[in-house]
Amino acid sequence: MNRNVVYALLAAALFGASTPFAKQSLGDIHPVLLGGLLYLGSGVGLGLIRLIRDRAWLSSGIARGEWSWLLGAIFFGGVLGPVALLFGLSRISGSTASLLLNLESVLTAVLAWVAFKENADRRIVLGMLAIVAGGVVLSWPVAGTVASDWLGQAAIAAACLCWAIDNNLTRKVSALDALFIASTKGLIAGAVNTLLALLLGVALPGGLTVLSAMSVGLLGYGVSLVLFVLALRGLGAARTGAYFSTAPFIGAAVSLVLLGESATPLFWAAAVLMAVGVWLHLTEHHEHDHTHEAVTHAHPHTHDEHHDHLHHFDWDPRKPHDHLHQHVTLNHKHPHFPDVDHRHVH
Repeated sequence: MNRNVVYALLAAALFGASTPFAKQSLGDIHPVLLGGLLYLGSGVGLGLIRLIRDRAWLSSGIARGEWSWLLGAIFFGGVLGPVALLFGLSRISGSTASLLLNLESVLTAVLAWVAFKENADRRIVLGMLAIVAGGVVLSWPVAGTVASDWLGQAAIAAACLCWAIDNNLTRKVSALDALFIASTKGLIAGAVNTLLALLLGVALPGGLTVLSAMSVGLLGYGVSLVLFVLALRGLGAARTGAYFSTAPFIGAAVSLVLLGESATPLFWAAAVLMAVGVWLHLTEHHEHDHTHEAVTHAHPHTHDEHHDHLHHFDWDPRKPHDHLHQHVTLNHKHPHFPDVDHRHVH
C-alpha cells in the first residue's frame, strides 16, 4: 500500500478515536476552552518533539507569501472548527457526530476541484455522492432522539466546512516541515481559544482534567495532523480527504462501545452508504500521459524517475532528503496522485 495512504488512514484513526473522548470531556470543560486545550496539547507536545529532533528551534523555511496560507488554515481549522465541533457534540450523540464528520471529505474535495483546480475522477465523485447520501440519511428527522437536533448537526457541518478550507490551504504549504505546520497551528489556535474562554469567564478545571484533554489533543489533533500533512504532500487535498473519511467510522465504533450509545436503523443505513463511498475512494486508479513543467522547489524526496539531479553535498541514497532542486520538462505515463510533483492540468 502507498505509504501516503497509510499516513492518511493513521491520521483518520487517531482523529476518529479522539472525537468520543473529547465528548466525554464536555461534561467538565466548556466547548471553547476544550477546543483551546486540545490544540494547546498538540502545539506544546509537537513543539517539544521538534526541539528534541532538531536539538534547537530551527527556522521553518517558510516564504513570506506562504504565511497567508498557513495563518488562514490555522484560523479556520484551529480556531473556528474545534469550537463548532464541540458545540455540536454537546447537542447530539458522539456516534452520530462521528458519521456526520464524513462531510469534511466531501467539502474538501469540492473546494479542491472548484477553487484549487485539482482533478476529479468519476470514482471519486461517485464516492462523494454516496457519502453525501449517508449524511442525508443520518440527518433525517426522528422524533424524540438526540440525532434530530438540527442545530447540533448544523454545527458539525460548519466544523466540516472550516476543516475543508483548512485542508486546502494547508495543501499549499504541505512541502514544509509537517512538525512545524502542526505545532504552529496548535500553539496559535490553542492560545487563541484558551484566552477567549478565559475572557468569557470560563473557569479552568482541575490539573488532571486539563492534562487529559491536552493528551487527547496531542494524539488526535497533533500527531494526526502531522500524518495528514504528509499525506497531503503525496496525495493532494481531495484524495487525502477521501481516505480521511474513514475517521468517523472509528469514532462511531468507539462511541458505541465507550459511551454505551445505541444505534438506530438509520445510523446503520448511513454507515453502509458511507462505507460504499470510502471503498470507491480506496479503489481509485489514476493514470494518463502527463507533462511535468520545469520547476525549482524544495521538499523531502528520494531519487526516482522524477528526481534525477546532481548534489553538491554528501547524501545517503537510501534515505529521503530535503533541498532546493530543479525539475526539467518531462512527459510520461504512470499511476500517480496529485502530489507535489503532479499538480498538472487535466
